[in-house]
Amino acid sequence: MNPPPKTSNRVGWRFGLVLSVLIACDCSAVAQDTAFQLDPAQTSVKFTLSDVLHTVHGTFQLKRGALELDTASGRLSGEIVVDARSGESGNGMRDRKMHKEILESDRYSEISFRPDRIEGAVASQGKSSVRVHGMFNIHGVDREITVPANLETSGDHWTAAVHFTVPYAKWGMKNPSTLFLKVSDSVEIDLIAAGSKVRPTATNSQ
Repeated sequence: MNPPPKTSNRVGWRFGLVLSVLIACDCSAVAQDTAFQLDPAQTSVKFTLSDVLHTVHGTFQLKRGALELDTASGRLSGEIVVDARSGESGNGMRDRKMHKEILESDRYSEISFRPDRIEGAVASQGKSSVRVHGMFNIHGVDREITVPANLETSGDHWTAAVHFTVPYAKWGMKNPSTLFLKVSDSVEIDLIAAGSKVRPTATNSQ
């Protein structure tokens, strides 16, 4: 008598293998989501504006910020919001002009960045150099930008350094140049962000 066919055993083995792979992929996807909370006390936003005589330096204050990253897909969500009214350069007259005529911060009180993806690999620990794409809102208008970012993580703590240029005159804001004083029509922004890193548990993702 011939031995019974082994087709059912092969099917069962393949089904078990596929099921194991799906379970592993699902667990991996859950583990990839990481939340980044920004600490205002450890976060600084600096701006630099040049004119023909000297360079103006100033700061803004972080209002709130939180991001969530899926490292498997590079999808990034959340927002970083700066208080536009907090901008100061150490010169009262210059700052009043900046708020009243350029930023119009009484009307547009927030400057924000809403990222949607990261280009490049993010290491679970250590340093990473990536590019972040998203929408930058200033003076009430969204602008699509991609900015370079240097990220470093250690345990549950992270820091990031971002530098980019805002061509404020090109974006419809007033250039404060006068007949005798010419200033650049763009401003350099340096964001140094830091905070805690949290991995949501599997139960939170259900």
